[in-house]
Amino acid sequence: MNLQLRAATPADIPAITAIYAVEVRELVNTYEYEVPDQAEMAQRMADITSRGYPYLVATLDGEVAGYAYANSYRARIAYQWTVENSVYVDGRFQGHGVGSALLQALIDACTARGYRQMVAVIGEPTNTASIKLHERFGFQLVGIFRGLGRKHGRWLDTVQMQRALGDGAGSAPSNE
Repeated sequence: MNLQLRAATPADIPAITAIYAVEVRELVNTYEYEVPDQAEMAQRMADITSRGYPYLVATLDGEVAGYAYANSYRARIAYQWTVENSVYVDGRFQGHGVGSALLQALIDACTARGYRQMVAVIGEPTNTASIKLHERFGFQLVGIFRGLGRKHGRWLDTVQMQRALGDGAGSAPSNE
C-alpha cells in the first residue's frame, strides 16, 4: 500500500464526512450526536484552514484513509500558542500507520507555524489506540475529566494529553 499525506481539499469532503459519520454514529471519539452533512464539514474545514491551521489527509493507494487537523485549543488570546489536534482513521485502514503518519505531519506543521503546545482531547479512557498513539509521540496524560459528556446512554470520561512543540514553554514568542 502506498501511503501519501497532503493538505486536504474540498474534493476530500465526501470521504472525510463518511469517516466522521462512523465516529458520530457508532463511537464516542466525538461527542456530537448528529452526523454533519458535507456542507457543514466543508464549512468546518474552510474555517479551520482560513485561520492558518493545518488540515491534512492520508491516502492509501489513492483512497482517503484518514484525516487530521489542528484547531485553537481555547478562544482567549493567551492560548494562541496552543492547538488541539484531531486524528480520524477509516476503520478499514487502522493498523496501517495512517494515524502515526498523520499525527507526525500535524506535529511538524504546527511546530513550523510556531505553536508551542499541542493538546489531545480523547473521548473515553477505553480508547487505548488513540492514547497509545499519542504516547508514542511524546504526549503525556494531564488528566481525566469524569462524566464530562453523555452519549449512547452513558456518561463519558474525557482524557486530556499534552506535548510540547518546538521550545514548548521555554523562551517567549516574539508576538506577545
